[in-house]
Amino acid sequence: MSQRPAILHRPSPPLQEQQNVSLFRIYVAYRSILSIVLLLSPLSSETRRLLGGLNPEVYLIVAIVFLATNLVLLALMQTRLIHNRATLFSVFFIDILVISVLSDTSGGMSSGLPILLLATAAASAVVIDLASIATLIAALSVIAILADTLRLINEEVLPFDSLLPAGLLSALVFAVSLLIQMVARRVGRAEALARARTDDLYNLQRLNEQIVRNLQTGILLVYADGSVRVMNQAAARLLDPERPMALEQGRRLADYHPLLAQQFSLWQESGTHDAKPLHIADDAPQVLASFSPLEDSGDGYALVFLEDYTAVTQQAQSLKLTSLGRLTASIAHEIRNPLGAVSHAAQLLGESEQLAANDQELAGIIQHHAKRMNSVIENVLQISRRQPPNPQRLALKGWLQSFLEQYRQTQAGAVDVELALPEDWLEITFDPAHLERVLGNLLDNGLRHSQSVNGSGRVSIRVEKVPQAQRCVVDVVDSGPGVAESERAKLFEPFYTTVDKGTGLGLYLSKELCEINNATLTYRPTATGESCFRLTVSRLV
Repeated sequence: MSQRPAILHRPSPPLQEQQNVSLFRIYVAYRSILSIVLLLSPLSSETRRLLGGLNPEVYLIVAIVFLATNLVLLALMQTRLIHNRATLFSVFFIDILVISVLSDTSGGMSSGLPILLLATAAASAVVIDLASIATLIAALSVIAILADTLRLINEEVLPFDSLLPAGLLSALVFAVSLLIQMVARRVGRAEALARARTDDLYNLQRLNEQIVRNLQTGILLVYADGSVRVMNQAAARLLDPERPMALEQGRRLADYHPLLAQQFSLWQESGTHDAKPLHIADDAPQVLASFSPLEDSGDGYALVFLEDYTAVTQQAQSLKLTSLGRLTASIAHEIRNPLGAVSHAAQLLGESEQLAANDQELAGIIQHHAKRMNSVIENVLQISRRQPPNPQRLALKGWLQSFLEQYRQTQAGAVDVELALPEDWLEITFDPAHLERVLGNLLDNGLRHSQSVNGSGRVSIRVEKVPQAQRCVVDVVDSGPGVAESERAKLFEPFYTTVDKGTGLGLYLSKELCEINNATLTYRPTATGESCFRLTVSRLV
């Protein structure tokens, strides 16, 4: 079974001239065979009495000329001359003259040659698209038949009653010509209507293809065994953006995700499906699948619809954060004032000269943790007061270079940050303040963890473009100890931290800032074991 969709080809424009040329080629072939037969027939003693019996010399000369005209026509078949009505009329007029002369030298109606004019009139009615010219050819044929018959009757070659078959043949020539013209006109109208319907069908199909191709919903045409027959670009982007869409035809649903194949099998068996989001890849959005049978299909085809679940999760997350923000903001305000009093009292207590050294150390501990609690409160208040993003078009190469220059100036010591960018031009849509906050937090974490292992902080930023999926990835890689497999699920939870001085809100806030900018932040170690945070931006300019 073919794995490519069956589509119509764009219909060629109606070219009446080309159709006429094809029919005229058939007539030229008939004409060539006829000229050879007429030329060779007098060689037999039996046919010599029927053909050319009255004037063999003239018959032979005209038959040779008839054959020569066919050779000329064959030479002109590849030129534009045969598209000309004047050329076509000349050919049919010559045929009338030749057949009339051959008939006259063979005894007129008694030879049977005048009936060949019936084929000439019929061919002219088909090949010549102008009815008046075709009718003129029929009229000239009738005149030739009657004139030759009258001449031979006058010469006493034919009896007077030969006028009856001549008149009947003339009437038949006219009738056939008019009938074929009428049929040709009807066939032409039917062909024009069929071509118009084909154009409409082609345009409708192209419209449907463009609609399906540009839909944000992924659509797959799946066979009963779970093999993918056709998919649109949105489906390819959601399932496997790393591969070109042309390579996706024929793969099975299980190749993308086992749970997707299980949901499809369950739907086939029971007619219901488990609407559970699927996570195809670490840096890909969650996908929600639904299924529908293909109507009027006896081959077991079904349609699979894939929805990007990111918008739903973002809306739910936004509602959750709004409620949580109001609660945490009110709690933070209630804690902030007494915490300030405790911090101030501990500071005054530490400045007292009567306080013992051990007690001063305890006062310092109180101040340290009071500052840490105040930092947590500031982060919570920042989350609760977060404003909607202000996305802008950013030339990523120039923006990253400027950001790194400013970042190095804010650090106490020298920092080693390597930047790897693609050669081609790359623009993204992102809030620059949010992107600066996210990358700054990732660089701080990377430098701190790599320094704890190597004694010197070193981080690399690697940018890669994925044109098939219309997105790019920004990897922040460090040589730190990484995150254990068991701890990765909690990595972006609020207040989760692996260091004593951390608040546990940096990665959580970074992930939230990415999501409101239609981006994702994930953790994925590299193949060489380095720790890597990947920022995936889905909106390329």
